[in-house]
Amino acid sequence: MTSKRYFTSVMVLGSLTALAPFSIDMYLPGFPDIAKSLNTTTEKVALSLSSFFIGISAGQLLYGPLLDKYGRKKPLYFGLALYIIASLACYYSDSIEMLIVTRFFQALGSCAATVASIAMVRDLFPVKDNAKVFALLILILGASPMIAPTVGGYITTSFSWHIIFLILAVLSLLITLAVIFLLPESYKPDPNYSLKPKPIINGFLTVLKEPQFYTYAIAGGIAFSGLFAYVSASPLVFMDVFKVSGKVYGWIFALLSVGFIGSSQLNTALIKRYDSRQVVQVALIIMVSASALFVLAASQGWLGLVGTIFMIFIVLCCVGLISPNTSALSLAPFEKNAGSASALMGAFQMSVGSLVSIGVSMFKAQSAIPMALLMLAASGMGFIVLLIGKRNIKKPVTASDTGFVTH
Repeated sequence: MTSKRYFTSVMVLGSLTALAPFSIDMYLPGFPDIAKSLNTTTEKVALSLSSFFIGISAGQLLYGPLLDKYGRKKPLYFGLALYIIASLACYYSDSIEMLIVTRFFQALGSCAATVASIAMVRDLFPVKDNAKVFALLILILGASPMIAPTVGGYITTSFSWHIIFLILAVLSLLITLAVIFLLPESYKPDPNYSLKPKPIINGFLTVLKEPQFYTYAIAGGIAFSGLFAYVSASPLVFMDVFKVSGKVYGWIFALLSVGFIGSSQLNTALIKRYDSRQVVQVALIIMVSASALFVLAASQGWLGLVGTIFMIFIVLCCVGLISPNTSALSLAPFEKNAGSASALMGAFQMSVGSLVSIGVSMFKAQSAIPMALLMLAASGMGFIVLLIGKRNIKKPVTASDTGFVTH
């Protein structure tokens, strides 16, 4: 692959990966306005975020087999078309119930982009580059929390929250054109791949039986839910508890994303000196410690707005280190079933995230304590899974200059 094609492919894959986060982050500053417009509460508006997480969790299991059967691009085109239609439906929503339902279908469309982009990293790039490419995707992915909430805040203030979904439809159309003209098909359709329930289930079970997959996919997915706790609770904590405006919230969200982005890029330097497994374990230890301190400080009333931002920043830095490495380690043992493995990994990650977001919507935030507790639970459970799962990995598969290496 030429350097130009390498760069172009990473940019397009990064855009696909960022579609779902953009769909989440861009409308967060509009929660109070959406609630006022639809005659409901911000807690009920948060259910539209939960329905999005549920949709993207279920949809990934659907797209995994389709990507292995028909190649990567055809299912991707279908998902992007569904996303555009659902975004326009969100634009015309006139009740909270309609918004919750249309967000579900918007998620079903966006998860095609998520699963396909992860599988195509495994297809297009050498194994030794996978963790680095995932880190580059996170760099692009990280632009969404820097740009989306800030833009969303200004759009909501200057125009209407409805316009956000119109913009998302246009962005998806542009990404679709980029996929058509700039991204090669990376996987030949497999006519022998059956879409009958039993072979599909057997394919998923084959992936799930791999100890390295379930250890790092589950540990990484649970730890990543700490990010969902922040995304789901932050509108309530910052705008309801600390009373910041939508515009200020957008800038806070952008500032905090620097930790997530910066640590993911630091990871590129770290994996030149350390094994990805080492980085994951150390980052989880730091995340557990920081989350525990966050809970203690929040419960004792030691944290104001600045202190809360600082503690969240540390936790997000840890997530930025964990995510690219657990993704690469989860997919490393697979070539043939990369689509199904990618779907399972993403589905688990989003399922945990949806549970966290639903949990957030069930309480009216009076402080940052619930957010901190969810972060502590995510990091603690992820670390426990890692310690237990590592015992079952007999021959870990990592990357070297020549490809797969078993230890």
